[in-house]
Amino acid sequence: MTDIPPNIDVIMDVPVEISVELGSCRMPMREVLRLQVGSVIQLDKIADAPVDIFVNRKLIAKGEVVVVDDRFGIKVTEIFSK
Repeated sequence: MTDIPPNIDVIMDVPVEISVELGSCRMPMREVLRLQVGSVIQLDKIADAPVDIFVNRKLIAKGEVVVVDDRFGIKVTEIFSK
């Protein structure tokens, strides 16, 4: 485990953006323009593949999608070190 700097409290309450990427795809603009309510976009990952977890757009971990009280959540399965 790394040493925690003594002055770390200065930044502990700074908000960061956490986002999760389920997958992605490429499609021609003509297909994008044809999208409507109910359209399905097929992503490049299989359903049970790990998802990428980003903090301020930097990839920091991988995880798996879970459901917690009727909401999606992410169970962290791997954290990347420096």
